[in-house]
Amino acid sequence: MKKKVIILWCAFVVCLITTVALWFAMNNSKLKYEEVEATVLSSEVEQVVNKKTGSRTNFYKVKVEYNGEEYDLGNVHSASGYSRGKRVKAYLSNEKLYANIEGVRTATPVATIYFVFLFGTFGMLFWAAIEMGKLSQNKKQEQEQEN
Repeated sequence: MKKKVIILWCAFVVCLITTVALWFAMNNSKLKYEEVEATVLSSEVEQVVNKKTGSRTNFYKVKVEYNGEEYDLGNVHSASGYSRGKRVKAYLSNEKLYANIEGVRTATPVATIYFVFLFGTFGMLFWAAIEMGKLSQNKKQEQEQEN
């Protein structure tokens, strides 16, 4: 069991280092996008309520038109600046429109891999901590049995 804990902690460190390297790669990658002007077709806020906690989360859905095509605008953080008929700045990348450059950045393959490793790193941390707790409990029980 001790060997398993050591392997898990080593895997956590490898995941953490990889996550940090991917963060730098994601933020230093050259983005391919075109800044365009689109016309807002609709804007709505969908509010979801967590039944257990009662907390509310807003999801913003903005549809825009650019070059005669309708797009869902990605990475929108507020619906206040998107009234129907208004011309807004958007970023066209891989045939999708985003409200800001961060939306373009987080839609890249490097960003996807980064987020997988980020969540995996947290998972490895919890798993290693749980196994370490089990190991210490086993050692404690063995010591109690010896006495």
